[in-house]
Amino acid sequence: MTQYPSTLRRTLLATLAASAVLLAGCATSGGEAGKTPGTMNAAALQKLDDLVTRDAAAGRLPGAVILLYRDGKVVHEKAIGVRNPQAPSPMTPDTIFRIYSMTKPIVSVGTMMLVEDGKVILQAPISRYLPEFKDLKLAVEKKDAAGNPVLELVPSPRQPTVQDLLRHTSGLTYGVFGKSLVKSEYLKAGVEGTNLSNTDFSKRIATMPLAYVPGTTWEYSRSTDVLGALIERVSGQTLGAYLQQRILGPLGMKDSGFSVPADKHGRIAEPYKVDPDSKQPVELIDITKPPVYESGGGGMVSTAADYLRFARMMLNGGELDGVRILSPKTVASMMSNHLSDDMLRASRVPGATTGYLPGPGYGFGLGFAVRMAPGESASASSVGESNWGGFGGTAFWIDPKEKLIAIWMMQAPGQREYYRAVFRNMVYGAF
Repeated sequence: MTQYPSTLRRTLLATLAASAVLLAGCATSGGEAGKTPGTMNAAALQKLDDLVTRDAAAGRLPGAVILLYRDGKVVHEKAIGVRNPQAPSPMTPDTIFRIYSMTKPIVSVGTMMLVEDGKVILQAPISRYLPEFKDLKLAVEKKDAAGNPVLELVPSPRQPTVQDLLRHTSGLTYGVFGKSLVKSEYLKAGVEGTNLSNTDFSKRIATMPLAYVPGTTWEYSRSTDVLGALIERVSGQTLGAYLQQRILGPLGMKDSGFSVPADKHGRIAEPYKVDPDSKQPVELIDITKPPVYESGGGGMVSTAADYLRFARMMLNGGELDGVRILSPKTVASMMSNHLSDDMLRASRVPGATTGYLPGPGYGFGLGFAVRMAPGESASASSVGESNWGGFGGTAFWIDPKEKLIAIWMMQAPGQREYYRAVFRNMVYGAF
C-alpha cells in the first residue's frame, strides 16, 4: 500500500481538523451544508467519511468530494484528502473534476431540448441530420480459408435513429473498451483521437462498420459523441457554446464546460501519477486549455455543486429555481427504460458486447441507466433510480422515490468501481 510522505500526512491531518470545525459550525448555524435531518443517519454517514479519510491517508485515492441532497436540501457535504497529490493542498468542495461520461446525460438533455424545439425527431434516422451516415455498413465476422477471423461488410438492414444514439443501440462501439475486429478498425482509423473537430469526427466514424444491427443490442459506444456532432449541425453552434447557452448558463453551472480557465487551474483535481494497484501510469485528458474536440461523450469538467444543479433540475421534472430546461414529460421519458426485452437479452449474452454496464436490474433510458427491479442488482436503491459515472472516477445517481441525489467526485480511474459500490452501499445504509 502506498503511504503518503510525512509532509502530506500533516496536510491531511490539518485538513481533517479544519473540516471537522467547518461541519460542526454548519450543523449549528442553520446553513444547508452539513445538515443531516432525521431522514439520514449521521453516524452512518460518519462511517463513510471515516473510511474515505483512512483510504486517502493510506494512498488508495488522492481524495474525494461527497455531496448528498435529500428532501430539498443538502444533507451531507464532505471534501476529503488532497486535490493534487503532486502538489498537496486540501481537497475543497469547489474542486473541479474531469467528469468524462457524466458528460453524456448533459448532452442527452441538450439533444432533447432540440426535440422539444421541433428541430430533431427521435425516431428519425441520424442521416437526416448527419448525411454522412446514410450508407452505413454492418460488420459480419467470418473465417477465411486459413481459418483466421475476417470482417465482411454488408449493407446495414436498418439505419440508427436519434433514439438509438441516446440509448446506445446504434450499432456503434468504442475502440478502447474490449477487443474485436470492429474495435480494431476504430483504433486504426483514429476515431479515438482528440485532434478532430466534431464535424471531422462525425465524418470519420461514419466510415466505420457497425458492430450490431441498429436497434438490436445495447453496446456502450461513441453514440453520444455523435449526438454532439448532431447538436452542432442542427444548432449552428459549437457544442460548448450550445450547452453554455441552453443548459450551463441558465442552471448557474459556473465551473462546468470543456476546459478550465487559467484563473481556476489551482482548483483542478489530479490523479496519482502511478496507479496504487496496477502500478501503471495514469493519464487523464488535458483540461487546462480549450480542446480541439469537444467530446459529447466524455469531455466535460464540473464540480459537485454544479452537477447537483443539473441533477436537481432532472429530479424536479426539468425545472430549477424558476428556469425550465425540459418538460416534465420529456424528463420522465428520459428516466424510463427504452430497451426492449429482446435488446436486453442480446446485450447480456456473455461475450456479445463489451459488457452490459448498467448491470442486473437496470435498463437504459435516454442518457441514463434506469433501475427496473428492486432486486437483481447487488446494490440497494429504488425502482426508477437513474445514474451514470465517468472514467476518471466520478459517479452520481438520482432516486426520485427517496428524493435523493448522490454525487461522488474523485480522480482515480483504477479504483472507480470499488468506490462506487462502497459509496452506494453506505449511502443507502444511512437511511
